[in-house]
Amino acid sequence: MVRPLVAVIGRRAAQVPILRFSATLAAEAICEAVWAAGGEPVVLHGPAADPLAEMPGRIARFDGVLLPGGADVDPGRYGATPVPETCGVVEFQDELDLGVTRAVIDLDLPALVICRGMQILNVALGGTLVQHVVETDTAHHNGVHPVHVKRGSRLHAIVGAQTIDASSYHHQAIDRLAPGLAVCGLAADGVIEAVEHRHADLVAVQWHPEDRHATSETDAALFADLVDRARKRKESR
Repeated sequence: MVRPLVAVIGRRAAQVPILRFSATLAAEAICEAVWAAGGEPVVLHGPAADPLAEMPGRIARFDGVLLPGGADVDPGRYGATPVPETCGVVEFQDELDLGVTRAVIDLDLPALVICRGMQILNVALGGTLVQHVVETDTAHHNGVHPVHVKRGSRLHAIVGAQTIDASSYHHQAIDRLAPGLAVCGLAADGVIEAVEHRHADLVAVQWHPEDRHATSETDAALFADLVDRARKRKESR
């Protein structure tokens, strides 16, 4: 069986010193997870000269898209002034990810977006972000913590449970939810951990399922679901 093509959006080097995040290691783990789920991962980079001009046509060639984690989103994108903790902003990466996100929604491509990807999704649709999440005693966003999954949501259908463990390392999060999105996962302190698009074929999680895809059934299920949706798209063409 021919594997469906899944575009994994490339990352420019950026440092996020307050987190234990490596874009290179994350990309490797994501490609391994997509392959293990039966997909053909293809890392897609945008040309620095103009990352958006040909993006809809380039994305349309794929059966599915995965938008990974990365550095902070420029607060100016949602009308805010940077706080001291905001770091690692890459203008080119913001342009690329926003362009990819809008193309994915316009084309209704199967997509899974992770961490920064979920934040970009919210900003692309008109939402805002919390620039620095303050840790509490009930939820730790730099480690493994429980996430409550909304019953009846697409995420619930994918993972088959109302409470799951998630491997997170993020200090930004959704603040004002964008129109068109629905919350389907929450941390104990109320931080939004997963959303889904009300119409497009898209699921987004704030955590990093690539960390534990080989050992966690719920994390592996997210990649299996993406590849399954991509395969159906491929077969319907």
